Amino acid sequence: KDSDADDAVEQLFLVVVAIDFGTTSSGYAYSFTKEPECIHVMRRWEGGDPGVSNQKTPTTILLTPEKKFHSFGYAARDFYHDLDPTESKHWLYFEKFKMKLHTTGNLTMETDLTAANGKKVKALEIFAYALQFFKEQALKELSDQGGSDFENTEVRWVITVPAIWKQPAKQFMRQAAYKAGMASPENPEQLIIALEPEAASIYCRKLRLHQMIDLSSRAPVNGYSPSDTIGTGFTQAKEHVRRNRQSRTFLVENVIGEIWSELEEGSDRYIVVDSGGGTVDITVHQIRLPEGHLKELYKATGGPYGSLGVDYEFEKLLCKIFGEDFIEQFKIKRPAAWVDLMIAFESRKRAAAPDRTNPLNITLPFSFIDYYKKFRGHSVEHALRKSNVDFVKWSSQGMLRMSPDAMNALFKPTIDQIVQHLSDVFDKPEVTNVKFLFLVGGFAESPLLQQAVQSAFGSRCRVIIPQDVGLTILKGAVLFGLDPAVIKVRRSPLTYGVGVLNRFVEGKHPPEKLLIKDGTRWCTDVFDKFISADQSVALGETVARSYTPAKPSQLVIVINIYSSEQDNVSFITEPGVKKCGTLRLDLTGTDASVPSRREIKTLMQFGDTEIKAMAIDVATSKSVKVGIDFLNY
Repeated sequence: KDSDADDAVEQLFLVVVAIDFGTTSSGYAYSFTKEPECIHVMRRWEGGDPGVSNQKTPTTILLTPEKKFHSFGYAARDFYHDLDPTESKHWLYFEKFKMKLHTTGNLTMETDLTAANGKKVKALEIFAYALQFFKEQALKELSDQGGSDFENTEVRWVITVPAIWKQPAKQFMRQAAYKAGMASPENPEQLIIALEPEAASIYCRKLRLHQMIDLSSRAPVNGYSPSDTIGTGFTQAKEHVRRNRQSRTFLVENVIGEIWSELEEGSDRYIVVDSGGGTVDITVHQIRLPEGHLKELYKATGGPYGSLGVDYEFEKLLCKIFGEDFIEQFKIKRPAAWVDLMIAFESRKRAAAPDRTNPLNITLPFSFIDYYKKFRGHSVEHALRKSNVDFVKWSSQGMLRMSPDAMNALFKPTIDQIVQHLSDVFDKPEVTNVKFLFLVGGFAESPLLQQAVQSAFGSRCRVIIPQDVGLTILKGAVLFGLDPAVIKVRRSPLTYGVGVLNRFVEGKHPPEKLLIKDGTRWCTDVFDKFISADQSVALGETVARSYTPAKPSQLVIVINIYSSEQDNVSFITEPGVKKCGTLRLDLTGTDASVPSRREIKTLMQFGDTEIKAMAIDVATSKSVKVGIDFLNY
């Protein structure tokens, strides 16, 4: 612990529970503040899939026809699947819905999600239901373990989000958690938003050599011989994990792993590539020894290049073979069978590997074959014969038979985007001297992605994969909740500021910005910059500004916040500058006997995972209620 101030806060919570709310799968893990070196991963879920190890549960949710919560995860999927088709069309089934928060440009509390049957529900409700489900599961497990009821007030919650998410999406997640009863606007510090690659990074710096696979050397790390290909290294690692699975408790030693001992001073930089279902998130960190504090060297980047891209390519392939009109209809008319088909694809997707020679078989659900015949008047087999897709054949057992080349082609666009994006990051001047690349997240399990990253960057740095790679973020998020101050310096993803009036200066200010008020010449729309894009900000560092109410009777000051991706902005009217939120100072309830000209000093923090603000009335030194809002403005 570097700060004693934190200790007081920490003592309030007996346990930290982290929820890794993923696009395709989710899970939770926890640790008691008294024994922070033990991380417990949630109980095993019932109803796993063949060929998919299920430490996490699918991020799927089912609502009754009355839009009430019914079930989550495998339970939701199986129940939905077993419903009669006439009934199932009234039930609301949602999957992969987290991406909506990333792709919606103007996210609000009113944003909708569309269920498999085409009906709409407010996104906030779905997210709150999902978080409430995890809250109840975790509290129940903690109560069962402790033998007495565990109160929500004793838990500090951590929810993970992609680092590339914008401020509104993070605030949306916080609002959903409040709705789920995890924390409240009065008690916001009970919930911490953690950034996924940061969490992974915190965990990776504690890795011991036997807990990772080094793709670069293929030397006997973990005692495997160099002749092992990527694939077999993994099987053995999996065996090793399986034997330890029974305990489900991971020991995290209170030291920094020995991998760092070989770093020379100044070359202690590494990249974490978090590749999940929806997004790929890239963070560049520098580690400060001996404490192991982290400093961000380049703003988080990434994009929607998760493994969903592979599913999307598979869907495009099906459209090419069977016709887009049929696939669209099939998804609407037989939503449960469509889910089945994608589950079958998922397990084959995980069997894809660079050196694979035998074909991959994907079983087509009976209702697909049946509905296609009704729809087109000829058989699936006929469609495959007359489509000009060479690598996909029909096998008499009712399966699509894909050659390994066909499967690899589905991965290619997504993997190419990841490699391209990483190349761009490596070319940045801030990113010189990177010694390690940690590949984490669910998609990192793919041998195809491993091979592509290794062959593109293996000459520049060592490519390392933690063993239980799908749980890396979960464990790191728990560590972050135990000590949020471990990341000392971050970089602002955007330039933020407000619009102000300045005295008009001839020759400096454009004449069209001139405003004359009570005989004084003002320049309007001036951008007063709080912080620049990619500027480094230390944790706890504040940006201070003073604001004065226009007239003494004014009780609320609302200031518009603008953002831009450019760092040199002069006016809020420039292209690329957008209004992104409001800062609201509430002066009600403060002393009325104040001087006629009040000054409110506002302090904003940009060094945390969320932007925060506080304000003080300078005359009375009393704190003023302040709200910073990126969602409802």
